[in-house]
Amino acid sequence: MKLAYLTNQYPKVSHTFIRREILALQEQGWNVVRYSIRGTPDVLTDPEDIQEAKVTRLILDGDHLALATAVTRTAAKSPVAFARALRLAQTFGATSDRPTGTEYAYLAEACRLVEWCKTDGIDHLHVHFGTNPATVALLARVLGGPPYSFTVHGPEEFDRSAVLYLREKIERARFVVAISDFGRSQLYRHCPHSQWSKIHVVRCGVDRTFLQQPIQPIPEEPRLVCVGRLSEQKGQLLLLDAAQRCVQRGARFKLLFVGDGELRPTIEERIRELDLSNCVTITGWAPGHVVRSQLEQARALVLPSFAEGLPVVIMEAFARGRPVISTYVAGIPELVVPGKNGWLVPPGSIDRLADALMDVLNSPTERLAELGNEGRRCIHEMHDIHKNAAQLGRLFRPAN
Repeated sequence: MKLAYLTNQYPKVSHTFIRREILALQEQGWNVVRYSIRGTPDVLTDPEDIQEAKVTRLILDGDHLALATAVTRTAAKSPVAFARALRLAQTFGATSDRPTGTEYAYLAEACRLVEWCKTDGIDHLHVHFGTNPATVALLARVLGGPPYSFTVHGPEEFDRSAVLYLREKIERARFVVAISDFGRSQLYRHCPHSQWSKIHVVRCGVDRTFLQQPIQPIPEEPRLVCVGRLSEQKGQLLLLDAAQRCVQRGARFKLLFVGDGELRPTIEERIRELDLSNCVTITGWAPGHVVRSQLEQARALVLPSFAEGLPVVIMEAFARGRPVISTYVAGIPELVVPGKNGWLVPPGSIDRLADALMDVLNSPTERLAELGNEGRRCIHEMHDIHKNAAQLGRLFRPAN
């Protein structure tokens, strides 16, 4: 059986979990072809991402003639199916919050995708995210393309379910994957009960580079790390306010932001306003081995998110034996358990976040190691990518 993966942008710095899933499936004998709607604007620094870029075909590769030709050929060869897909695209466009004509662009992309799938002998198409790539997969199926499934991460799919026609996508899919029990419950909200049986939880995971290397001791140095895209939903501005309160309480520490994104100028300005330049640093994006190193040099990971699915960096921190401070959001409480492997605070609470930061800074390293070790046990049990890829593979097999 031959699989294809479709995403909006691949490879992408913040989507290493997709790469890990594909590579784990390949280790288990699956033949996986990579398709992406477009390339990523990110500067790729991880050697594995650079290699993935070489083997990924882009639907929007700048060849407008090839895209138009695919539409013309599809309409000529399969006029009935093309008419159905066109009507469906028009229906989607009537309720969409995207610019006029966007759904017609998705239809053109689907025409090219169907041709590739037939040429490559694809038996099943799996999509990450229930946004535009799932729309393209649905239209491709109507055009005669392969059966599809998709993984929903949230929160965007749940926030915009109506304009993303999530119900329609679920009903036409062979199966749908949620990355947490919370995610599954949200999918239940957006489809009839008759569709619930096709929704499965397959958790994201980490690979052997995180799971099998010896754990480094918790450092005495008061160092904290926040890893992720610099964006509103990650709560980094709130973290700066909490860090200032820790400074006002007399705490001495270093806080490192590993990541980049649209909020970076605002965060840099806020660091200056709060006079935190001596204790807060932004590194930008870093390859996987650097992220591992930064986690190991920290006493804990801090991720005060406002909206999430279930951040993979929490799994990475636990896999390296580091406790985590995060928030009661989405699937995070399924992994972070207060007093057992970390701290959870209400999203948006500066005081509670500052208290948790002070707790980490004041805790003996032995206590932090106990929390981190318990987190590592949870990762081995629930978030080993090789185990979870095998679970996903079992869902693919009935398509034979």
